Amino acid sequence: MASPVPSPKFILRGHKAAVHAATFIRQNERLVTGDSEGFVVLWDLTVMRPRAVWRAHENAILGVRGWGEDKLITSFLGSMARSHCRRHGRDHKLIVWKIARGDESGLSTVLPLDGVDVERRRPWVVHLLEVNTMNFCSFAACPLEDSQYSPFLGTSPEILVAVPNTLASESVDIYTLPSQTRAYTVQPGPKNGMAMSLSLTHLEKRLTLVAAFENGYASVHRLTPEGSWVTTYRTQAHSQPILSLDLRPDLKCFFTSGADAIVAKHPIPTAPQEVAKPFNPSERVIEEIDEDPKQNSSLLSSTSKPGYAKEKDHDAVLEEWKHPRKVTNTKHSGQQSLEVRSDGAIFATAGWDSKIRLYSCKSLKELAVLKWHKDGAYAVTFSDVGPETSQTVDTDREAQVGCEVQQADDAIDVSRLSVQDRRIHRVKAAHWVAAGAKDGKVSLWDMY
Repeated sequence: MASPVPSPKFILRGHKAAVHAATFIRQNERLVTGDSEGFVVLWDLTVMRPRAVWRAHENAILGVRGWGEDKLITSFLGSMARSHCRRHGRDHKLIVWKIARGDESGLSTVLPLDGVDVERRRPWVVHLLEVNTMNFCSFAACPLEDSQYSPFLGTSPEILVAVPNTLASESVDIYTLPSQTRAYTVQPGPKNGMAMSLSLTHLEKRLTLVAAFENGYASVHRLTPEGSWVTTYRTQAHSQPILSLDLRPDLKCFFTSGADAIVAKHPIPTAPQEVAKPFNPSERVIEEIDEDPKQNSSLLSSTSKPGYAKEKDHDAVLEEWKHPRKVTNTKHSGQQSLEVRSDGAIFATAGWDSKIRLYSCKSLKELAVLKWHKDGAYAVTFSDVGPETSQTVDTDREAQVGCEVQQADDAIDVSRLSVQDRRIHRVKAAHWVAAGAKDGKVSLWDMY
C-alpha cells in the first residue's frame, strides 16, 4: 500500500504578514513565530492559542531563539537593508526580551490579523545590540563556556552571538552577552560576498564558526589557543547564494541549502590538511652533492657523476579541506531555513514553492514533502525530541514516509494525569514540525 499523504495536525492563524522565523521554547510548550512586519506571537501549544503578542521590531524579523526559560532573542532586517541603502549600518537590532511564564499574563493576546495599530504592551528589554543591517543574515549563538552542543540555547548566564560585521558584510563579528562587547572578528575572505547564514559552537574545546556566503561558498573557522582564527574547510558546492545552514548535533557534519537546487553535506574538520607544496621551477632549491661518491652512495643513481646536483624535497603546507561529503541536486530551487532535528536523524527545508521537505541526514534522501501552504514557505523548525539514541526512527525506510511515530509512555502513566497535564505531556512528546509561509499561516505537523 502507498504511504499515506501527510497532513497538518493544526493550522495557527494570526499573522497578517509573511512568517519569516519560528522556534520552539520551554520543552515544546511554546512556539514563537515572527513575521515580516516585526510582530512576534507566542503560541501555547497545549491549547493552540496565543499567550503573548507584541511588535518586537519595525521591519521583517530574521531570527528568533530562546535563551533559558525566561528570555527570547530576536533580530530584524533594518529598513535601510530593505531598500538596499548602504550609507551606514546601525539600523539592525538584536534584542533580548524577558518573557518568563509569569510575564505572559500582562501582555496582549490580540493577534496581528486583528489590527496592526492595536496598543500592545511589550516585554521587558534585557539587552539591545546594534549590529549590521547590510544583508539578510540572521544571528548565531552558543554558550560562552564549552558545553555539549544543542540546537536549543540552554540556561548559560553568558552567551556568544555571531552576526555579520558592521562595515564589511563578508566578515563576522562575535559579541558576548550580557556584556555586549565584541570579542572577535572573523575574516573568511573578501571575495565571498555577503554572509548569508552562520552557526557557532564549541568543538573539542575550541570555538568554531561555520559560515555560508553569497557566492555559494561554505567555510569552517576555528579559534586557536593564540587567539587567531584558522580556516579548516572551504568549498563551493552551490552555484547560487547559500540561504541556510545547520549543524548535526553530534558535530560530525553540517548541511547547506541555497537558491539553487543543491542540498549538501559537509565535514567539520578540526584542523587544516597537510598537502605537498606546489612545484614552482623558479623557486627550485638545488643541493650540491659532495664529489666523493663513497660518502654519497645513497644519494647517487647508477648514472650519477661527481658534482651531481639534486633538487631538495619541498616542504608540505597546510590548507583547508575542500571536498563536501555529499551533494544532491533536489531539482527544487530556493530551499531555506534548513534545520536539523535534535536527534540528528532528519533535517527540513522551507521552499519557495510553498513545500516543506524532510531529508535523511545520513543519505540526503528526500523522505517526505509536506504540502498545505499555497504561497512560498520561509520558515521551518523542529521541536526538541531529545538526543540521538539507538531507538531513533530509521528514516531511510520508505515505508515510514508520512507516518507518525507514537511516543512510548512507559515512564508516565498518562491515564493518571489530569486533562491539562495530559495535554502538556502530549505537546512535549510530539515530534512537531512547524512551518510558516507568505500567507501568514503556521502549519503544525507531527512527523516521525
